[in-house]
Amino acid sequence: MKEILTHILENILQGPFEISEESSDEMTTFNLKINKEEIGKVIGKGGKTINSIKNVLKIKAIRDGIRIDIQVQEA
Repeated sequence: MKEILTHILENILQGPFEISEESSDEMTTFNLKINKEEIGKVIGKGGKTINSIKNVLKIKAIRDGIRIDIQVQEA
């Protein structure tokens, strides 16, 4: 799933970013560290872009029987 997220972000962002993954029995959380100048590209107007990314990953998560969350942080 991290590969899918990386592919999506590589096509949205110009600069570097970092993805860390925290897993527990019930939930996987992806923490994104993105440059201040590019956070808006990932969040999108009204959060539409990040919600779309979450929806794409939820499809895979449902198939795998896990729950996911994405947290965006400034690098």
